[in-house]
Amino acid sequence: MPRMTVENTELHYDDEGDEGQGPALLFVHGWGTSGRVWQSCLPDLVRDHRVVTLDWRGCGRSDHPARGNTIARVTADLAAVIETLEIKPTVIGSSIGGVFATELALARPDLVEAVVAVDSPGYWPATGMLDKVHDLRKRLVDDRVGTFEDWVPNWVAGARPGLVAWTIRQLLDSGAYIDELFTECTTYDPRPRLKDLAVPITYLHGELDAEIPLEVPRTCAAETPGARVHVLAGCGHVPHQEDPRAFTAALRTILA
Repeated sequence: MPRMTVENTELHYDDEGDEGQGPALLFVHGWGTSGRVWQSCLPDLVRDHRVVTLDWRGCGRSDHPARGNTIARVTADLAAVIETLEIKPTVIGSSIGGVFATELALARPDLVEAVVAVDSPGYWPATGMLDKVHDLRKRLVDDRVGTFEDWVPNWVAGARPGLVAWTIRQLLDSGAYIDELFTECTTYDPRPRLKDLAVPITYLHGELDAEIPLEVPRTCAAETPGARVHVLAGCGHVPHQEDPRAFTAALRTILA
């Protein structure tokens, strides 16, 4: 089980395939899940890419520390992983993982080939869903299981009880300390800095995302030089799990 220690925190990662015909890929999952969310996409991609999936701090098989659960610290962890593995990857980040990927590209463009932000929230928690985020923060203390049961079905388009149940299990296995990220997101807005992004970015977004509307990636792309928006039809907030074949095909198009 590959692990590395960053700032006294052990991080779990998987590293398979080789660079072959394309760049290395670093996959960064969303809030509270794990690197396992990408598993249906990996068999195709490891044929011609070196593919690294990471459980970021507080999640999955990595340590669940009480401190360091901030956007800046997770971003620094990603930089440390990249430097240790000696790769310059395209970083694919789901939901808040897209925030981490974007922040990494802004802070350390020398480490990143490109960014693919998958249904990333951008500025939305601080504007379009501020009341919901404050309510979630409270409810996660009052009734963690019930909050997930109410919330997670909204992540997918249509009825997907198996996917919902598996996602809830991952969320319950992750540490409660990462809830601090919700508080930080209520003041997070990358738009003033996107003009300085020197790394190519594509906003890959589910057409039917009920959490983060399409106006968010479109607005962010309009602020980012050379940015593209790629919409996946019929998908919600987690298109890599809802339609792995379509997601992988779209990712290959973006990488090409």
